[in-house]
Amino acid sequence: MTARAESDAALARRAQILATEHWGLLAARGTAQSEVLTRITIYLTLVSAGLVTIGLLSQATRFGGWFAGAALAILGFLALVGLMTLTRVFNVAEEDLMYVVAMNRLRGAYADLDPAVERYFLSAVADDLPGMERTYSFLRRRSFSHLFGSSAMLIIVVNACVVGLFVGGCVATGGADIGWAIAAGVLMGVIVVVGFALYGQWTFQTAWRNHRPLRRTTETASDAAAAVDTAL
Repeated sequence: MTARAESDAALARRAQILATEHWGLLAARGTAQSEVLTRITIYLTLVSAGLVTIGLLSQATRFGGWFAGAALAILGFLALVGLMTLTRVFNVAEEDLMYVVAMNRLRGAYADLDPAVERYFLSAVADDLPGMERTYSFLRRRSFSHLFGSSAMLIIVVNACVVGLFVGGCVATGGADIGWAIAAGVLMGVIVVVGFALYGQWTFQTAWRNHRPLRRTTETASDAAAAVDTAL
């Protein structure tokens, strides 16, 4: 009876420690998501205000005088803020990935403490790549729609348009034909989209190269417990 009580007390203490860590990860994940959504809102508000300002300046100056310089300054500022915002979006996406993987590992620890609860988890108990994918979407496999409708893709498209307008405006102000200005703007917009898409893929692959999962998706709770006992 005494040995059983000590064992139950140890298991309860471990579960409490794991739950505390789990809540800490949830709080950090929620804070990061809230912060990046605020940054996105600020950027989109600045873009809207900047375009309205350019429109008002065009009416006041009739596209003459200092209009070109002012418009390019506004677009350049928006492009810079957009690049900063987009970089933060990708950083938060990487942080979110880390939180999901960490919580997957904790779920695996819960399953080790009580293997009977594992079948009630919809999110994964493995902290490998398939486990991450299951936690992000456990009712169906992630598809192109998840990427196409993501906040990162939205900011990439908006920033590509802003950068394209800025580059096209610079080319037109330099005296080039309007056709060349449009072509330069479109080309720069495509470069921004492709460049950040490759950057996002690079950060994702680098993160997984640096990660060493403790539990694989094909393992059961008993297999993982046996592996831990063997390692100890």
